[in-house]
Amino acid sequence: MGFSQVCWDLDDDPRGNVQHIAEHDISKEEVEEVLEHPAGIERSRSSGLLIAFGETTTGRLIAVVYEDISDDSVYPVTAYEID
Repeated sequence: MGFSQVCWDLDDDPRGNVQHIAEHDISKEEVEEVLEHPAGIERSRSSGLLIAFGETTTGRLIAVVYEDISDDSVYPVTAYEID
């Protein structure tokens, strides 16, 4: 399972998802890796959004909070590294 289309805001949009994810020292590529091959998916108890968990090729374990747009498209809201 994975998502073929990841929707990003403009890189320089200060309110966009690219900037928000970068604040957590996560790259777009890492987010896409996890969304393409998630190890697990859960629903956030606080926001109700979906969270994909997975390991990147650099060995980081991250969580990606996202919104479903369609069957194969998602909009990442934020991402963070898991200890």
